[in-house]
Amino acid sequence: MNRIDALFKGLKKKRKKAFIVYITAGDPNLSVTEKLITELEKSGVDLVEIGIPFSDPLADGPTIQRASQRALKKGANVKSILKMVRSVRKKVKLPLVFMTYYNLVAHYGLSNFVRDSGKAGVDGLIVPDLPPEEAKALIGIAGKRNFATIFLAAPTSTKDRLKNIASKSKGFIYYVSLTGVTGARKKLPQDIVKNVKSLKRITAKPVCVGFGISNPKQAKKLARLADGIIVGSAVIKIIEKNIGKKDLNKKVSAFVKGLARAIH
Repeated sequence: MNRIDALFKGLKKKRKKAFIVYITAGDPNLSVTEKLITELEKSGVDLVEIGIPFSDPLADGPTIQRASQRALKKGANVKSILKMVRSVRKKVKLPLVFMTYYNLVAHYGLSNFVRDSGKAGVDGLIVPDLPPEEAKALIGIAGKRNFATIFLAAPTSTKDRLKNIASKSKGFIYYVSLTGVTGARKKLPQDIVKNVKSLKRITAKPVCVGFGISNPKQAKKLARLADGIIVGSAVIKIIEKNIGKKDLNKKVSAFVKGLARAIH
């Protein structure tokens, strides 16, 4: 069983929700990223999304754009990130998912990317700029290796499209809480409750909500509804503020623990 499926199965038995954190690999460097992943597991995170930085991150707001630029300047690339994951996989048990853009996956080669990611200990992939309608090749390759393909559903998705997204997604469905790019928000859209309920009526697969969630209050409210909560930019802001400081991990851990308590 894929680690992602095992995670959600176990959480469902305990009537708990998944806490998912996104970080950009190589921000501020790959050594720090490796230490952060181990710290996140200790701090109550259930799954880590590892962003492979790309020069033109269409779905990302300023916070993750800056993180990607810092990582790229440090020389982070697919091969060096795979090496880091192979190392960190020896230390952590939680599921790991890559999140990146199709340009990088296609350039590396679909079969090669899925094979090498799986061998490194990655359990799935999110490609924001690859709609399920155009992902037949990737889905086929990933399916043969029990490698999850996770697709994004949006507030603007029609019922028919949500059904298609749900049928093609493995592991979980990533529900984008708002129209726009990533980034912490003080307020989330009012229609989010209605939209998530509608999606959950269509599928039995886990539905995880991301984009905009920035504090424990928001996370707790949405955790009553969704199967998992995804936080990215709010965590990366903590990393950004503490680059070069000895207590970077400690600051990230303290913030993450507050979110974990709210979600769990």
